[in-house]
Amino acid sequence: MKQQLTHLDDQGNAQMVDVSDKAVTVREAVAEGGITMQPETLKMIVEGGHAKGDVLAVARIAGIQAAKRTSDLIPLCHPLMLSKVSVDLVPDLDSSSVRVTAYCKLAAQTGVEMEALTAVSVACLTVYDMCKAVDKGMVISSIQLREKKGGRSGHWQAE
Repeated sequence: MKQQLTHLDDQGNAQMVDVSDKAVTVREAVAEGGITMQPETLKMIVEGGHAKGDVLAVARIAGIQAAKRTSDLIPLCHPLMLSKVSVDLVPDLDSSSVRVTAYCKLAAQTGVEMEALTAVSVACLTVYDMCKAVDKGMVISSIQLREKKGGRSGHWQAE
């Protein structure tokens, strides 16, 4: 059976998916991504020497806030009542990067993947915004869904 895009009707028009017939189940998603920078920039972040304050703390809050506002940013996403959002930012001195992981959870009729992906994206963008004055060459990369649980399609995990 051929898979079809759920956000398009039979005529190819954009539509919000009707989830009213779906069961309310616990749904979880984990997404990750990263931002690579100059070693001096990462050192400044880790040592707390940034004039704008704690870069990782601000990025964490921004990611959590972004997850909560996903339906305002992605036009066809359903507004969701998230029960849990966590955003972890882990500096890696060897690769001169910060690895960002977001976890989102709720009990609902639709998944929470977009919220986790949005949290990672905005956390990375916040690191970039706070550090761009000293390092315009930072690279945000590898934003991806790592795992999802719940709903009709069940458990999925990236290879």
